[in-house]
Amino acid sequence: MDEILNNFFNIPIYIQVAPFLLQGLLNTLLLSALVIPFGLASGLLVGVLSITLKNRWARGILAIYIDVFRALPPLVLLIFIYYGTPFFGWELPKLLAVVIGFMLNNSSYYGEIFRAGLESVPNGQVEAARSTGLSATQTLLYIQIPQATRNVMPDLISNTIEVIKLTTLASAVAMPELLRVARDAQSLVYNPSPIVLAAIFYLVLLWPLVRLLSRFEHKKMGGGH
Repeated sequence: MDEILNNFFNIPIYIQVAPFLLQGLLNTLLLSALVIPFGLASGLLVGVLSITLKNRWARGILAIYIDVFRALPPLVLLIFIYYGTPFFGWELPKLLAVVIGFMLNNSSYYGEIFRAGLESVPNGQVEAARSTGLSATQTLLYIQIPQATRNVMPDLISNTIEVIKLTTLASAVAMPELLRVARDAQSLVYNPSPIVLAAIFYLVLLWPLVRLLSRFEHKKMGGGH
């Protein structure tokens, strides 16, 4: 038992590395504060285009976009953007490369969620809104998108939790996010306790979202009865 405590729950090491891990946590929060809104906004655009585009070629291009960025591993995409773009004459800062990489990946996943939500809005409500004089754009903004968002809120929250966890991939371009800092600290103290402390930080960060997700899921199940 003492060996387990010493190797994974070493309080003196926790105290020693906590300031560094807190800085890594701040970087993780900054990444999340950037990639989640951009992912949601670009995903909403993809979802709207999915149900509004009439041109067959345009729909085909959008389908390819969604399939490609859902199929590409985010780590490969991130490495390609950061290390590959200099060959085309672009030198992207690390943060910008991470934001772009996550936006491309997230837009495809959020886009499919929003598409499902928009398709779940009954046509009768759309027709009723149009009959009151609302334009197609007004109907989309005031009727379809709000209802679609409510309908798929559990999926949006679930995907957002995954996005926060995926910010650990930013370490591939040497961004000092929480897990990267914990690994560096582990190599300095020769003890895995910093990794465990990072896991505790992630638990504290994600627990409210997990509880919120459970609440929405239970509410949805209760509404189904």
